[in-house]
Amino acid sequence: MSTTDHLAVPAPTSAQCWSPRLWGVLAVLCLVLFLDGLDVSMVGVALPSIGAELGMTTTSLQWLVNGYVLGYGGLLLLGGRTADLLGRRRVFLVALAVFAAASLVGALVDDGTLLIVTRFVKGVAAAFTAPTAMSILTTTFAEGPARNRALSIFTVFGASGYSSGLILGGLLTTAGWRWTFLTPVPLALLALAVGHRLIPRDRPEAEGGHDLIGAATLTGGMLLAVYTVVAAPEQGWLSLTTIASALLAAALLTTFFITESRIRHPLIRLGILRVGSVVRANLSLVALFGSYLSFQFMMTIYLQDVLRWSPLQMALALLPAGVLVAVGSPFVGRLIDRYGTAPLILTSMVSLSLGYAWFLLTAGTAPDYAVSVLPTMILLGGGFAFGFSSIMAQATDGIADHEQGLASGLVQTSGQVGAALVLAGVTALVAGTPHAADFGQFHPGVNLVTAVAVVGLALNVVPLARRYRLARS
Repeated sequence: MSTTDHLAVPAPTSAQCWSPRLWGVLAVLCLVLFLDGLDVSMVGVALPSIGAELGMTTTSLQWLVNGYVLGYGGLLLLGGRTADLLGRRRVFLVALAVFAAASLVGALVDDGTLLIVTRFVKGVAAAFTAPTAMSILTTTFAEGPARNRALSIFTVFGASGYSSGLILGGLLTTAGWRWTFLTPVPLALLALAVGHRLIPRDRPEAEGGHDLIGAATLTGGMLLAVYTVVAAPEQGWLSLTTIASALLAAALLTTFFITESRIRHPLIRLGILRVGSVVRANLSLVALFGSYLSFQFMMTIYLQDVLRWSPLQMALALLPAGVLVAVGSPFVGRLIDRYGTAPLILTSMVSLSLGYAWFLLTAGTAPDYAVSVLPTMILLGGGFAFGFSSIMAQATDGIADHEQGLASGLVQTSGQVGAALVLAGVTALVAGTPHAADFGQFHPGVNLVTAVAVVGLALNVVPLARRYRLARS
């Protein structure tokens, strides 16, 4: 037996009787996902205070968010595959240490540019921790009831992290914005210490790590693609910079795909993109993340900038969706066991589409919280609760252990890049309408997120309807 295998934990084949060590591994993975959500939402709430103290313009403040998105979305796919090639445990722990260090440095700097750099570094670190955590989960818990249950618990912590970050961000910003950067440090160090002790060592994949052309073109192409999307609303979609970066990104990614189709040991096996269920899962996450995060972005601006609500009031107004995800997600694993992923993803898309449609029908130019906002947040929370775990399960079901990092990175990349694309479109539509002291300026953006959700619904209705017709014939 290899010395790298002596800490291996047998994958449970049942959702029952997990050992304390298995629970410990799951707790570490959940804590890291919690940290990702916490960090993103806390910093978003703290942006006005950061700008006031460091003298940052609105444009530069935007890059505190976009810098993270650039590092995260640009390197997720490479991060997931790196975990397969170099070892999940090793990549996870190193990236988590970088995340903690960047958080600490961000709390101490007094220069806006340096702060943006730390956000980019944190995004890069998260691009390796997120898919690696997912692949550790899917290889530690066997496909079926055990994995479905673990994914459901995993989802709870992601939603709880984002929701908690909204509230904690409002409270901590009152004491000083630096606390929003310091708070993740001890949590990350705790996860690092416990993860080092409990996460089993794994054997890296023997082949594929020497595809340097694939690694270079994928990294460059994805970074440029994400940069183009997040920078276009500011620079203009038809500006020379936007067009040039889009063309260069397309050229690099085309080179990557040509290389992967010809090389003997590719960095990424392109055959995974021919699995119908995997492709649908990736597109479904685009619809889920893209519509949900964009709608929340519009509501955040409306409640704070138009209605002048405090960050804490705004957080409490949007909290019901997060609470519903936290309460409902633990039961989704059982539903997946009983009905499979496809009906639950369809239910998610129905709930999302109904939520946005209800808001469009009732909001007008001054949406009432009880009539419009609250029912919408409940429907969106239900859609997220049903959808996230089911999509993640479908994206990794049937994929060999040595490609779990790839599958996890692929679906998370789809979600992040898709969300960035939809948000860029929403930003362009909202910025292009006359500013007014009501919600009317946001209606084009809500129309777009509704359309995205409906497309996600159609993508999942068609295969189920086809399966039903075949069963009847």
